[in-house]
Amino acid sequence: MIDNDLMRQLLRELVAIDSVNPSLVPGARGEATAAGFLRDFLRRQGIAAELQEAAPGRPNVVAQIGPAAAPSGAVQRRHAALAILAHIDTVGAGDMPSPFTPQERDGRLHGRGALDIKSGVAAMCAAAVAVVRNAIALKRPLLIAAVVDEECNSIGTEALLRAYAADAAIVLEPTDLRLCIAHKGYAWFEVITHGRAAHGSLPEEGRDAIRMMGRVLGLLDALDRKLAQQAPHPRLGCASLHASLISGGQELSSYPAECRLQIERRTLPGESEAEIEAELRGVLEGLEKRDPAFRATARMIASRPPYEISPEAPIAAATASAIRDVTGSVGLSGMAAWTDTALLAAAGIPGVVFGPRGRGLHGAGEYVELESVHDCAEVLCCLIGRLCAG
Repeated sequence: MIDNDLMRQLLRELVAIDSVNPSLVPGARGEATAAGFLRDFLRRQGIAAELQEAAPGRPNVVAQIGPAAAPSGAVQRRHAALAILAHIDTVGAGDMPSPFTPQERDGRLHGRGALDIKSGVAAMCAAAVAVVRNAIALKRPLLIAAVVDEECNSIGTEALLRAYAADAAIVLEPTDLRLCIAHKGYAWFEVITHGRAAHGSLPEEGRDAIRMMGRVLGLLDALDRKLAQQAPHPRLGCASLHASLISGGQELSSYPAECRLQIERRTLPGESEAEIEAELRGVLEGLEKRDPAFRATARMIASRPPYEISPEAPIAAATASAIRDVTGSVGLSGMAAWTDTALLAAAGIPGVVFGPRGRGLHGAGEYVELESVHDCAEVLCCLIGRLCAG
């Protein structure tokens, strides 16, 4: 049912378009060219795709197939039975050789975004094309969306959710054709230790903010070890934290008045933002009690919640059945990285994560296994038939 040649050609053409996220790499080209190309591709296949601007020059590609989606909710969002999402932005090229020249070798397609997740975009579109070409009568509407900015702030999915709702969703990410039913969240914090600037020859007048931060780092190291010793989540392992960025001081001959540290804390289902923030503030308050000269402030910069869905939930069970029918077996997994599924869940849309197999995620050797892209498309086509046509 899937036109494999059409799908592979679409994937190669998408990889050849630079859609590096400009929020990650200042001056990058962004997603507009890829979005326009994809819209035109879908229209040539008889699918009425549209662009939905998430931010100036950063449009999602959105298409509804089947009966008109009825509006729902006070804000009159159009409602679909199933939404399938994949992001069209990529991380930067880094040291990847010829990142936008797709190269096929030994059943693998190499290039930036080949695995994450233009392969999913191609599979999603190929499944939609199969539905249209085979005149499969959908009784309930299907929504497909190639969204922008997943690699940074998810403004694409946030914009999509302002206009659309769904009974359930599939978020395409690299999962090795396993059904992902849980993923971690994260919280970002900035800690500032406050010292006192003075000439380096006047220790009685200076207070070293960088050395103060050293005490914070030591306790954060202990906290990370404590997290690693707690009972792990069955699919996600343990929570964790790390120091991401640090800066301080102004010149060698002066005591530093300030040191800034940015921290990432990876979170598990069941952990709340309030608990995580209290955990960090407890570390700082303990230092202040032990040393009246110690001064520090902390603030949360950003956070995204973790996600988990029961394998017995209707969308999980239906997806597992489709995977089993196509591949012969199904494995359940969790994902350490965050996905847009948590945003969908917050909007009342239960979802799962699924996608093709490959390696080199965000690295110089990124590739996707092409056979797995075909399997992914077949699974999506099967699922569309069950949830929208059955």
